[in-house]
Amino acid sequence: MNSNIKSNAPLADRMRPDNLDEFIGQQHIASKGKLLYRMIKADKISSIILYGAAGSGKTTLAHIIANVTQSEYVSLNAVTSGVKDLKDVIDSAKRNLGLYNKKTILFLDEIHRFNKAQQDALLPAVENGTITLIGATTENPYFEVNAALISRSTVFALEPLNTDEIKQIIRSAVLNREKGLGMYPIKISEDAVGYWADTANGDARIALNALELAFLTTNKNSEGQIVIDLEVAIDSIQKRSVKYDKNGDSHYDTISAFIKSMRGSDPDAAVYWLAKMLYAGEDPKFIARRMVIFASEDVSNADPYALSLAVSVFHAVEIIGMPECRINLAHGVTYLASAPKSNASYMALDAATEDIEKKPTARVPLHLRSTGHSGSKNLGNGVGYLYPHNFKNHYVKQSYLPEEFDQAQYYQPTQMGFEKQLDEHLKQLKADDKQ
Repeated sequence: MNSNIKSNAPLADRMRPDNLDEFIGQQHIASKGKLLYRMIKADKISSIILYGAAGSGKTTLAHIIANVTQSEYVSLNAVTSGVKDLKDVIDSAKRNLGLYNKKTILFLDEIHRFNKAQQDALLPAVENGTITLIGATTENPYFEVNAALISRSTVFALEPLNTDEIKQIIRSAVLNREKGLGMYPIKISEDAVGYWADTANGDARIALNALELAFLTTNKNSEGQIVIDLEVAIDSIQKRSVKYDKNGDSHYDTISAFIKSMRGSDPDAAVYWLAKMLYAGEDPKFIARRMVIFASEDVSNADPYALSLAVSVFHAVEIIGMPECRINLAHGVTYLASAPKSNASYMALDAATEDIEKKPTARVPLHLRSTGHSGSKNLGNGVGYLYPHNFKNHYVKQSYLPEEFDQAQYYQPTQMGFEKQLDEHLKQLKADDKQ
């Protein structure tokens, strides 16, 4: 085991760049000439929100700003800080501004962890320029950060690092003699570097942690080298990283892709998103519930059996649980994705609801009213009602809507699957009645 490293800090922290020239990735915002690059280089930082997945460089960019700015720089984490900590920072910022004309930059990591009241405590100081806020979040700031703070900040969206960028970061860590592992006789294969870059899924920290673990747990060979090959690389990162927070953006984006893939009749894509959710630990009952909704919203009468199947899958998930219920989910997903599609019933309900909302409430016509109480005949309830079962084909033409809605046609059957047969049946009934 190799333990004689220069610092007790993890390799990922030691390798954090100190300036923009060392920074890798986020070319769309941090490359030369881009807005964030110009702001940092000129030390003209205004309030910003850095939004991106773990390991994409949010904290690193804040670290670079801390190194180059002439302003007072304070760092807080929303998990461990509260309103009192904010007030202390704001009071200090006021003194620095008043006595020394020195601005204060507050880096607030995981800003989404602050509730509305805590975020509100920041607003006056940001608004009057007492502090410049750098907020970092893995969650969509437009959902998790107060609109007032958003409106006073520039939001920069960071993308997951690509495999080439992570390879570059790994190689830099291996070669860097001051902060990395360059002082040690490491021989690392391209297969190992490529495996980590691919498996880390855009998170540089995961790749560097795997490199460090491989370094610390690999003994020197007979030639005095620490050889890290593909086998060692695989052993050092046991499971592929999946960007998925069950309460966050990735959760909603992934379930959206899942539903849209089924709606688009692409069973391969639907199974892929199902696999991602299950791999990341999503609640299988949540997935099954969405399938039950989908069966009526997007398949409906094009295949009436779809709802029965979806409900059966949900019950199977409840009874069996993971890991076996994934088989039931795959059964249901492939069926729903492959089934003919119709949203006609859902659209019919929306159209009827719109009439209910926008037009005066109509009374139930007399011939449709209840006759189940003693005074119903005196009120004229049920008079003129025609009992369909007494007629040919169990159908007779009569109005079932209030007079003012009598021409409404909310349900527009499609020509998909079984719904085509329903449409033909309804048309045939009306045609026979005219004869």
